[in-house]
Amino acid sequence: MHGHQARPGQPRKDVAAGKRFVETLATPHLLVIGGTGFIGHHLLAAVHKDWRVTSISLGPPSPLRFVDSVRYLQLDLTDVDAVKNSLSEEYEYVVNLSGYIDHTLFKNGGRRLINAHFNALQNLLEVLPRDSLKRFVQIGSSDEYGNAPAPQHEGLREQPISPYSLGKVASAHFLQMLHRTEGFPAVILRLFLTYGPGQEDRRFLPQIIKGCLSDLEFPTSEGQQLRDFCYVHDTVRAILKALKSEDADGQILNIASGVPVTIRSMVDEVCHIVGMGRPQYREVSRPDENMALYADIRKAQDVLGWTPEVSLSEGLKQTINWMMKAYA
Repeated sequence: MHGHQARPGQPRKDVAAGKRFVETLATPHLLVIGGTGFIGHHLLAAVHKDWRVTSISLGPPSPLRFVDSVRYLQLDLTDVDAVKNSLSEEYEYVVNLSGYIDHTLFKNGGRRLINAHFNALQNLLEVLPRDSLKRFVQIGSSDEYGNAPAPQHEGLREQPISPYSLGKVASAHFLQMLHRTEGFPAVILRLFLTYGPGQEDRRFLPQIIKGCLSDLEFPTSEGQQLRDFCYVHDTVRAILKALKSEDADGQILNIASGVPVTIRSMVDEVCHIVGMGRPQYREVSRPDENMALYADIRKAQDVLGWTPEVSLSEGLKQTINWMMKAYA
């Protein structure tokens, strides 16, 4: 006899190991830059059972944002040497949610925003292996449109009004250039105002909800601005569709509800759902503020076959319920 033979009905160890190896190969490996953030956390929660997932962020996840089976790495993408020493693994899919919202002017230190968004992206793509890469989803921002007229559509010339929005615009054009010249499989999703459970307290909507829940007077603007709110689960659905869509390569796509609402009507809706709240509407406006920032989403609907499913009223109820439990 040559070698070990398995008993009838018992799989050979090498066959079982081979099966596990094939299953590992068949499981897509997703890299999420910024997986410990608000949207990143929801994305990880949606895919971690079916995908191999690695998250890269500046720090570890908070207890509320920790997702089982996800591999968490800490890395500063603006550190060229650290990136070169840390990123050699192959990934089929990448979602770049890195960076942070900050409207600091260039003269006040805004260069760090360009570095955190555009330069960090270049550092990443210089070392990211491409042999297995099927799609790279870049997350952009409605701020890229600046003061462009509403409804904003992807064919408009961007009008960045801060180093942050400039970094986002530069990243989008850089990826489109790579797609045209090197066949790089990138798609840019330009998000409007994503909201939902788990959003940072300092953001506008959680501040309004907390103000209503406390039933104390709180200041807000007159609220005449038109804005476009998209529930986080709809945003995650759009990201997942973009990851699997070859038709999206090289495209910029607006991800939003497509429904304009005034800030005041949204605040009133929060007060109505909570059953209390005393907002003090005052005339507060920024000189560079676009009073009408809402999206034309027809391109995303056509290219991705995606459409938002959660109404503002339902999304606000889900968010408020989460906050009431979280702060009970």
